[in-house]
Amino acid sequence: MSRFLSGLYSVAIVMWVGAMWTVGYMVAPVLFATLSDRGLAGILAGKLFGLVAMLGIAVAVFLIASLLFRRGLQVFRDRVFWVVLAMLLMTLVGHFGIQPVMAQLKADALPREVMQSVLRDRFATWHGISSVLYLIQSVLGLALILLHGRGPRP
Repeated sequence: MSRFLSGLYSVAIVMWVGAMWTVGYMVAPVLFATLSDRGLAGILAGKLFGLVAMLGIAVAVFLIASLLFRRGLQVFRDRVFWVVLAMLLMTLVGHFGIQPVMAQLKADALPREVMQSVLRDRFATWHGISSVLYLIQSVLGLALILLHGRGPRP
């Protein structure tokens, strides 16, 4: 693989994992701590998490394609492949599975905020599931960085 693609592979990992950590553990908490309107903070955080999900999907597809190109069917022996695939699947479940459920709960709660409605407990449960999934993804992101740093260059 060319030096350019190898460098792009590394940059893609940094972009994905860095965006996850920045939005999830810095930006979102600051939004909720700073903005007096928690609904607005939630809307902004949701948009940012959506962007991170789209970035993650694009990066995961690029990483998997790169690994397949480089290793062929041997890719199934590569821990990096399985970490990227797990992160991709979690991204897809979170973005296309859990987030729509949470959005529907918010819509069903209108004109009240979901946390001020009878749907509060269901929303909190789905939010908790989403948060745990995001935490697992974040730890897998760390594993991806460490595995990439130790393994052969793509």
